[in-house]
Amino acid sequence: MTVGSAPAAEGLTAAVELLAGEGVLSADQIRATAEGIAALQRPDGAIPWFHGGHLDPWDHIEAAMALDVAGLPEPALAAYRWLAASQNADGSWYAAYADAPQGVTEATNRLRETNFTAYIAVGVWHHFLVTGDEEFLAEMWPPVRRATDFVLRLQTPGGEIVWCKDEQDRDADEALLTGCSSMYQALRCALAIAEQVGHGRPDWELACGRLGHALTGHPERFADKGTYSMDWYYPVLGTALRGAAAERRIAEGWDTFVVPGLGVRCVTPNDWVTGGETCELALALWAVGDVERARTLLRDIQHLRDEADGMYWTGRVFEPDKDGNPPAIWPQEKTAWTAGALLLALAVLAEDKATVAVFGGDGLPEGLPVACSVAECVAA
Repeated sequence: MTVGSAPAAEGLTAAVELLAGEGVLSADQIRATAEGIAALQRPDGAIPWFHGGHLDPWDHIEAAMALDVAGLPEPALAAYRWLAASQNADGSWYAAYADAPQGVTEATNRLRETNFTAYIAVGVWHHFLVTGDEEFLAEMWPPVRRATDFVLRLQTPGGEIVWCKDEQDRDADEALLTGCSSMYQALRCALAIAEQVGHGRPDWELACGRLGHALTGHPERFADKGTYSMDWYYPVLGTALRGAAAERRIAEGWDTFVVPGLGVRCVTPNDWVTGGETCELALALWAVGDVERARTLLRDIQHLRDEADGMYWTGRVFEPDKDGNPPAIWPQEKTAWTAGALLLALAVLAEDKATVAVFGGDGLPEGLPVACSVAECVAA
């Protein structure tokens, strides 16, 4: 089935009408954004940030998930098959691949990041929930299994997972809160996939429980990146925090990172708001039931939209810089993942079932519960 076929066109129409019901964008605007992401996809299925830029596996998956919510499952399927074909022998992917006219083939950054590798489970589970395609899930189980096993080889005794293996095959010496929060969501999706295909993985259940315990009970185990907005909201976005704890965390960072009417700072104290972080915060707000502020953020970020193609600039500097340069779009790039984050945020607001299941987390396995002191956890 091609994108131009009648069934695909019907799926696209139904999906964009669902997302347009939130009143942030019209159906025509949503369709333009979805088609803008699809237009970036290479013949081999890879989705670079933009033509002539590069690809990283995490953002490639986010773009594929956005294609699914917009009613374009065939391009999304091609994106997952690119991942399967490009996986390293140890289960990982490299951190970046070049976008070339003949396709994305050459690794330009040979770090193997655990967060980038783990995220395949989130995308695969989401695509399965969208399509109900059992054959797809069976096809993708081996790459998901290999990826998850790679990631868990880098889990420490305390439960956190270090962020990469370097070019010399050395493990990093620190774990990142943002990456581990994302990996917690990925492990929950990997467990859901394992259960669906009939392969029990009690070792993954234990690893998931240990990681969740580290995220909720031991912030000292993670490198201090508190100036980055992602470290603020990702424990909520990644499903580790819910309820009152999630609400407190959102409240604690709101005045630091949110610029009324413009969006979310990527990092303090820089006067730079970014579309991806703003849309991700909207997802986190939805997860704690704060739907109106989530919808407001998505409206605020429309100053980054290019109506010519429906895509979104990565960010905007909103105050003159130290050299007196005026506010401006920066960098001069419109990225697939920024547009993808927007469509995913619209999807949860519209109660799209697959996207709600993945980001809400209510039906995802939680792993084995862990309750111990720091010393006991490390000893275990």
